[in-house]
Amino acid sequence: MHPVLLSLIVSVGINAVFFAYAALRRTDVVTDLSYSLSFASVALLLAALQGATDLFRLLAAVMVILWALRLGSYLLGRILSIKVDHRFDGMRDKPLKFASFWILQALTVVIVLAPVSVVLGGAGSATLPGLSVAGLVLWAIGMAIESLADAQKSAFKKAGTPGFIRSGLWAWSRHPNYFGETLVWAGMYLYCLPMLGSAAIPSLASPLGITALLLFVSGIPLLEKAADKKFGGQAAYEAYKSSTSIFVPLPPKGTES
Repeated sequence: MHPVLLSLIVSVGINAVFFAYAALRRTDVVTDLSYSLSFASVALLLAALQGATDLFRLLAAVMVILWALRLGSYLLGRILSIKVDHRFDGMRDKPLKFASFWILQALTVVIVLAPVSVVLGGAGSATLPGLSVAGLVLWAIGMAIESLADAQKSAFKKAGTPGFIRSGLWAWSRHPNYFGETLVWAGMYLYCLPMLGSAAIPSLASPLGITALLLFVSGIPLLEKAADKKFGGQAAYEAYKSSTSIFVPLPPKGTES
């Protein structure tokens, strides 16, 4: 079986089970958990089925699993604290609309994980070429940025500080965690590229897809809309919004030397 097809079966299966639970219980607690679990499960299964023992494939699997564990634990802790994910307001009582989110989530896992699936499902041993080392470094930078941004926002929330976060990485970007995530998957693509062969071009859907999703679909647009609704019209928020990059961390306007 082609590894991407196996990835599709596993991802759809996991998300179908969690969707059924979420729909029946009308809960948001398991949504992000299923997302992270799908990535980790596919990577583990493909590595186990192929008997991946060479450093190249082991590192590919470990990179995915570490990212999934870190993100999954963070998101689970957050939803257990806030209880409700307002992305799903107006969807929980509409099964077809609610299901469409889960279908998109399952397909996102397959597309984003495609280069890793191809590598883990391949035959033969592999070395660690220079391009893969560069990809590993980029992945590590992305992980560091995403993790630090999430930690800073979590600390801000726990402190009970009123308003919105605008310190740390958030002083340079309104969504630094999403920027970090795009670097993670760009790094994964570069890491896998030497072993992708004819799948190299189709696998570009991974870094390009996750970037497009976060920039234009389910990431930044929803959060910007929510922030505008909550803080719009406040002088501090409008100043922050006009002076701070929406995505790529850059010095705030007016502070460059």
